[in-house]
Amino acid sequence: MKLVQFFLPGKGQRVGLVRGDRVLDITAPEEGVRSVLDLVVQGKTAAGLAKRAEWLARRLRRKALDWPALQRSPSRRAPHLTIPIDPPEVWGAGVTYKRSAEFRDEDAAEAKGQKGIYDSVYESPRPELFFKATAARCVGPNAPILVRSDSRLTAAEPELAVVLGAPGAIVGFTACNDVSAWDIERENPLFLPQSKIYLGCCALGPCLVTPDEVGDPYALQIRCSILRGGKTVFSEAVNTAQLHRRLEDLVSWLLRDNVVPPGTVLSTGTGIMVPNELALRDGDQVDIEIQGIGRLSNPVKQLKN
Repeated sequence: MKLVQFFLPGKGQRVGLVRGDRVLDITAPEEGVRSVLDLVVQGKTAAGLAKRAEWLARRLRRKALDWPALQRSPSRRAPHLTIPIDPPEVWGAGVTYKRSAEFRDEDAAEAKGQKGIYDSVYESPRPELFFKATAARCVGPNAPILVRSDSRLTAAEPELAVVLGAPGAIVGFTACNDVSAWDIERENPLFLPQSKIYLGCCALGPCLVTPDEVGDPYALQIRCSILRGGKTVFSEAVNTAQLHRRLEDLVSWLLRDNVVPPGTVLSTGTGIMVPNELALRDGDQVDIEIQGIGRLSNPVKQLKN
């Protein structure tokens, strides 16, 4: 099952169930369903979420919308996709792919033959977990991701993200762009929160896909492309088979002595490292495509002082 949120002129945000190239409007305020988050809270598990959504689709029987027509830039005048869930919290996992550990330690100029801090995290039983965003800091498909005004080296980090129900059940997957100001983190590791948490630092979409439809989450291709001036200047792929950690293990660590609300998103780390010379610029476009989930596209905007 694929669920989306979309904007409908005159009605505002709606909840959609995707079937092929059609989207069924299953918004039901009288049933307490004004958002996908409401469905997650009510359903609790992936099976409960799917059951609730299917029941609404049969009960409401509304005219379907065209899925491709919703894939457009946000406008108050036309229907368009919005963020697939308004997450109360977004958390990130780091150094979950070997390539990420190697790249970051090389960048940190570790002495040859010595183990760097990122390689140590990669091998540690305890994963790197960090707070990333709230709903107000996130954007959906085709909305701008932002570059901090005080950063000159901000990178896209394409990642598979899980959506949690209660208590901590994985109810869905989506694509995440964990936009990060690398230059701020490299200046001092204690600056990591400022490199990760700011306005427009996280993009999610295009939809929430339940586990039964995704299939094996360790066999998904993730591709990231950066377009500049209409031309592709970077395109690279990785497979989630290269994930060093199990998803349930990451969730278990997140929930250790920590309570997260239903609808929380946990992004699982990146295995695609964009070269420094392709730091994001104003006017770029970042496309992240994950097998079975779809394409998340976002323009880039540089914040000004």
